[in-house]
Amino acid sequence: MEAKYCVVMTTYSDEGVGKKIIDSLIEQKLAACIQVQEVNSFFFWKGEVNKEKESLLFIKTKHSLYDKVEKCIKENHSYEVPEIIELPIINGSQAYFNWIEEVCL
Repeated sequence: MEAKYCVVMTTYSDEGVGKKIIDSLIEQKLAACIQVQEVNSFFFWKGEVNKEKESLLFIKTKHSLYDKVEKCIKENHSYEVPEIIELPIINGSQAYFNWIEEVCL
């Protein structure tokens, strides 16, 4: 069974980029809610181990909007390969899901 709702995750290190992504997703009604969490990221990139302070977005939306969310992130992101991961929401509050339905396309 395919989940109807999901959380899409992405990270960024530049606040201006983050603001563009958040504003664009909300204005286009591609997300009902976006939360931001400061994180320390450790990763292997182009032959080197890197450590970055980043912000992690938790984007609550409908699974049917994933392709549009991904496109919006890519259009506004500064990373060559941004993290864009969809996590299905298996279960949750029906009232919250009703709100997502109201807010998103």
